[in-house]
Amino acid sequence: MSTAPTIVWFRDDLRLGDNPALVAAAERGDPTIAVYVLDEQSPGIRPLGGAAKWWLHHSLERLASDLGERGVPLVLGRGAAAGVIRSLVDEAGAGAVLWNRRYGAAERAVDTALKAALTESGVEVGSFGASLLFEPWTIRTGAGTPYSVFTPFWRACLAADEPRHPSQPPELTAGGAGADRLAARGARLDDWGLLPTDPDWAGGLRETWEPGERAAHRRLRAFLAGDLDRYADARDRLDLDATSRLSPHLRWGELSPHQVWHETRRRAAGTEGAAKFLSELGWREFAYHVLFHFPELATRNLRPEFDRFPWPPPDTDAITAWERGTTGIPVVDAAMRELWRTGGMHNRARMVAASFLTKNLLVDWRLGEQWFWDTLVDADPASNPFGWQWVAGSGADAAPYFRVFNPELQRRRFDPDDEYVRRWIPELDTADYPEPLVDLRGSRAAALAAYEHVTGAR
Repeated sequence: MSTAPTIVWFRDDLRLGDNPALVAAAERGDPTIAVYVLDEQSPGIRPLGGAAKWWLHHSLERLASDLGERGVPLVLGRGAAAGVIRSLVDEAGAGAVLWNRRYGAAERAVDTALKAALTESGVEVGSFGASLLFEPWTIRTGAGTPYSVFTPFWRACLAADEPRHPSQPPELTAGGAGADRLAARGARLDDWGLLPTDPDWAGGLRETWEPGERAAHRRLRAFLAGDLDRYADARDRLDLDATSRLSPHLRWGELSPHQVWHETRRRAAGTEGAAKFLSELGWREFAYHVLFHFPELATRNLRPEFDRFPWPPPDTDAITAWERGTTGIPVVDAAMRELWRTGGMHNRARMVAASFLTKNLLVDWRLGEQWFWDTLVDADPASNPFGWQWVAGSGADAAPYFRVFNPELQRRRFDPDDEYVRRWIPELDTADYPEPLVDLRGSRAAALAAYEHVTGAR
């Protein structure tokens, strides 16, 4: 057995349970040094938005506390990750660096180059699957190509080997004085400025969410015990608290999809609610499948014919009204105010708000995707652009472009008593509420006319 410490590099896996890299470190038996690097400098790495930074701060606090209970300090570094990790390896005399995989192109490039450099210098490197039920390269069509439609993709997943069972938090060997020195000389979380201060706009986030691994498991247990039975029928209702609210915990890896999968199957296998809930986990898998095979998902149309779509020059006043929830379309405004206040939004509301921006206001989906990236606590590098492209019609398995969500019909169907709308728009029936920004029928017709440029119709 070596006495050289093992570095575990945490990324989007801020948990101790079902963490394969951490399990591998424990099995080595050497002192463990836990590291997190805030990387905003490596080429192509997308900087986090404001709401995501808020969540990250608190999640790292919880992770540091949980690791500290096991005698392992969390070493923080900031900068281009490859340089930070190599410096820590040299300073600690580490014999191995372990991490769980990421799937964006820029992240994979960082990991590949770092693995080659460390291996060449005699440091063992291990990477593990932890964030997805099925690795993107393992689910292929009969022709050996990636899937572009969800239903056959998910059918192939269900026909594959069952996802592995999750592991328990391992017993770790403390990093010792060397790890303590690294942590003391490392960055301080408060100095990263991840929390808003002037102004502090995070009051609604604090009221709504509790980051961290333990909170994630409490939320999972509460959902499976209470809301799963009605999930299939009620999940689209805006006025009901019938969704899992697990998306930020999954995005930050405080909870693994394997834990969700097996706990759901254990409690409710064979029920309609469980099947529907796990299929929604499947949409997350599909989004990462698409991202892995189409790395420019956040910036380029997946369907190249949409490059011909004649987006007009951005109407900044209309975009601002959409962002602030003052379009005069109640369900859209309620959704956008919920987002700004809480950092979250019901999935049905996300589709309605995105459809209104891209089709009724004819605003390029990339502008909406960027706003959600900045304001969502669960801003996910795969699911966020995937969802926007799905609604816009330019993505994988996209809704047909002519399927324009009518906000008023959606309101009547999924908020029949206006409870959701009135919760966020108390001035709804007063003169203070604005007139509609656009005519829904006329703007839909304009969107369909613009779509003719994509189809080639004249």
